[in-house]
Amino acid sequence: MPVKRFFPWWGWLGVVLLITTWILAWMRFVWFARWQSYTFTPLWMAYILVANAFTIRRAGHCLLTRRPGYLIALFPFSAFFWWYFEYLNRFVQNWHYVGIPPVGPLGYFLLATPPFATVLPAVSSTTEWMATFPFLGRCRRGPRMPMLKHPRLLAWLTLLLAGIGLTGIGVWPHYLFPLPWLAPLAIIIALQVLFGEETVFSKIKAGDWRPVLLPAAAGLFCGFFWEMWNYFSFAHWEYTVPFVQRFQVFEMPILGYAGYLPFGLECAVASDELSKLFGSN
Repeated sequence: MPVKRFFPWWGWLGVVLLITTWILAWMRFVWFARWQSYTFTPLWMAYILVANAFTIRRAGHCLLTRRPGYLIALFPFSAFFWWYFEYLNRFVQNWHYVGIPPVGPLGYFLLATPPFATVLPAVSSTTEWMATFPFLGRCRRGPRMPMLKHPRLLAWLTLLLAGIGLTGIGVWPHYLFPLPWLAPLAIIIALQVLFGEETVFSKIKAGDWRPVLLPAAAGLFCGFFWEMWNYFSFAHWEYTVPFVQRFQVFEMPILGYAGYLPFGLECAVASDELSKLFGSN
């Protein structure tokens, strides 16, 4: 059972920063108009602080205090990670941005990279916080996945189909629009199998579903706040998703939230690869 501890001072700083930035993002103060498009990064920096503070209150430690170097490294790695999804979106145009100041390519890169850098730290911090809740411990004793008879053959087939799918999004974007969320995860898992590495699904064979359920839930949890804080912000994204562009919750079609589940796993896989460079502590 987690022992509740004091909420750290920097957590309260995060709370103040989050509330202040939230107000500034949603309100239209004349004196703040010049900076209205730049609220996303401080808002999510505050979220990361608060998520780590809640974790340390429940568990006595968190990424910020236990692995600060790794957490800091997640920021530039996250920017690279999300730019890849931006590249894939060029083909399918699932989302587009409005309210962005008129800047050139370099200006846009400098404007967009800081908020992109908060994605992996936010999901990783949320995953660790969710892991402190006792009821999630039951995920260790879930149903076991049967052993695959030919995992390498399946990996090669998955790699082939995912590669063909990503190639095809430029030709049939109207039908292959979900692949930017699914294919990268499939490719990484297939490569890990082929290289004999442990995957995010490996522990399911022993009935431990935490490596799957925790990051998927964290991705969905962060997704809710991404969409909510995006909704009334001046600079924000909007969706044009084929077939499912209805029943919107904020800007996102309700079925689109399912994409945050595999995205949470992709965040976990990417973060774990970086974690290997910093040890497992």
